[in-house]
Amino acid sequence: MSGDTAVIIPAKDEARRIGATVTASLALPGVDLVVVVDDGSSDQTGKAARAAGARVVRHSRNRGKAAAMETGAEAVRLLDGDTPRHLLFLDADLGETAGAAAALITPIREGTADMSIAVFAARVKLGGHGMVVRLSRDGIRRATGFTATQPLNGQRCLTRAAFEAARPLAHGFGVETGLTIDLLRKGFRVVEVEVEMSHRATGTDWRAQLHRARQLRDVALALATREPLITQNLNKLRPNR
Repeated sequence: MSGDTAVIIPAKDEARRIGATVTASLALPGVDLVVVVDDGSSDQTGKAARAAGARVVRHSRNRGKAAAMETGAEAVRLLDGDTPRHLLFLDADLGETAGAAAALITPIREGTADMSIAVFAARVKLGGHGMVVRLSRDGIRRATGFTATQPLNGQRCLTRAAFEAARPLAHGFGVETGLTIDLLRKGFRVVEVEVEMSHRATGTDWRAQLHRARQLRDVALALATREPLITQNLNKLRPNR
């Protein structure tokens, strides 16, 4: 199969697992390009990704997931030919299970969807995670009527047109919530696909709880700026151009 899909992997301090994730991604049918965005890592993430066959773009400081996704998409655009590649976003810590992402590409390649969202068959319960998931799921339902099974899942495949329609992306960890709302509101087709994938559990220590707090903040911000009344008021505050 000729290459029609690029994999974009935002990564920070994932030197131990990024190599396996890249290797599995390069083996996906129709994938001829893997771009790893090293988002200010302090370890050898970039070196390990490059050794596994990825193109690596580095942020000199950590800029967050949404910024890394935008950087990766721009890198792919510069390498695209006449026909834009589909964009498959994967987490850096999937390891060998990234090979199951082929199922996410299929509906995009076949033209039956504009964005596919992974639903992990095996779920890991994490302290505080349920609160963020409920916030995102309820917010998406209120905004669009769509009930997302795993609204925060970052494993997604999009057409280039869908990705561009969703820009600018919501900040940080609000990116998945914002993507779903924005594309559904604009009439793009969104489907969920169950996959046998898994990533490293972040645990329940104070670092994990801080991570959840940041997720909660970013998801709340993404939802707030997509409420019509708040959007109208923000527009009033912007200077006229």
